[in-house]
Amino acid sequence: MENSIALPVQSYRDLIAWRKAMELAREIYRRTELFPRVEIYGLIAQLRRAAVSIPSKIAEGHERTDYRQFLGHALGSLMEIETQVLLAADLRYLEETKAEALLQRTAELAKILHGLLRSLQMRIRT
Repeated sequence: MENSIALPVQSYRDLIAWRKAMELAREIYRRTELFPRVEIYGLIAQLRRAAVSIPSKIAEGHERTDYRQFLGHALGSLMEIETQVLLAADLRYLEETKAEALLQRTAELAKILHGLLRSLQMRIRT
């Protein structure tokens, strides 16, 4: 049986949000490899930049007093990805099932980030 006691977070790498953000970034890189080369400086670059920004902001803000602001920026990048994935699907650069899988990942990560923000807000109140 697995140990059900959660270990304390010692690094941003211990955060589920960071791990999920890294998974999303890897998946964005994989999916954009098949986009038309004409998009190398367009949608490919935009998607990859936004994808890398999310785990980067989680990591960058982890030890800072304004961590909530960094998480807000990570959420903003996540919304950029959602918009760009929808556009990529409309342009038929992504199959509908692959776009839907990416959107499910973004929705899951959004819930995790919102939960992390709520957790930080609760710490401030107590």
